[in-house]
Amino acid sequence: MAITAVGSVAFDTVETPAGRRERCLAGAATYFSLSASFFTDVRVIAVVGEDFGAKEQAVFDARKVDTTGIQHAPGKSFYWEGSYLENLNEAKTHATELNVFAGFEPKIPPDYHDSQFLFLANIDPVLQRRVREAMPQAKLVGGDTMNYWIKDHKPALLEVLKGLDVLLINDTETRMLTGSRSIALAAGKIFEMGPKILVVKHGEYGATAFFAQTKENNAEDVAKRAFHVPALPLEEVVDPTGAGDSFAGGFFGYLASQKELTPKAFRYAMFYGSVMGSFVVERFGTDRLQQLTREEIDHRFSLFRELTHLD
Repeated sequence: MAITAVGSVAFDTVETPAGRRERCLAGAATYFSLSASFFTDVRVIAVVGEDFGAKEQAVFDARKVDTTGIQHAPGKSFYWEGSYLENLNEAKTHATELNVFAGFEPKIPPDYHDSQFLFLANIDPVLQRRVREAMPQAKLVGGDTMNYWIKDHKPALLEVLKGLDVLLINDTETRMLTGSRSIALAAGKIFEMGPKILVVKHGEYGATAFFAQTKENNAEDVAKRAFHVPALPLEEVVDPTGAGDSFAGGFFGYLASQKELTPKAFRYAMFYGSVMGSFVVERFGTDRLQQLTREEIDHRFSLFRELTHLD
């Protein structure tokens, strides 16, 4: 089943203890779509400037990502510059230039309307809502956000949450959104906002999925309402920038490849999300995703399973 993803296609300049890379292809929609493309068909809605050329287009083409929905506008693409010299889990922003993204109005190609999966990557919640409302047929809708939108645009964000099935955010964002220090209590508050599944990303400590109470998972059955996957211990992290978006791509991509959305499918999706996140941090930008094979993905999935076996 095809996934339509709306978000940013951008250029990043990143500095980490491993070095510095100038203007590498990046953006939430880029990481998400390349990651998800290993599992299913992906369609992208975004905007780029005149600096997005044949070299960048070839990256999407190599993974057979449908870029019909990427608008080309006069000017420069979205640009971000940051560093992780002090803490690999937290980026220090040095520059953000919206450029053509400042006037972005998502346009959905006619061929995208049969997409059964929809992912609203980290962009203005007003734009997220417009895309969601324009694609009411989507079977499963996921979304991401960040502290800026939570802090300064919360009313608009709350409207978006009403239309989400799955929300994927990190620990800090979860606490900021709900005002709760306990992630478990925060999950309950988020369920009241709309989503039925909350995936909390913990960086190098993995991720936890919380599921809203249903007839199948009663209040006493904690094992059915929460599931945690670790992060694979890596000897070196080169660039953590796209880890969260690649996790989301692996998670959603795997779900879209399944005939049924069973509890087992969601557990496996969590593992595949962690697998994709572990690969992307091994190189700057999207370099590792461009070189990756499905065989490598399945092998690392097996390593994750072994890592979590008790016996």
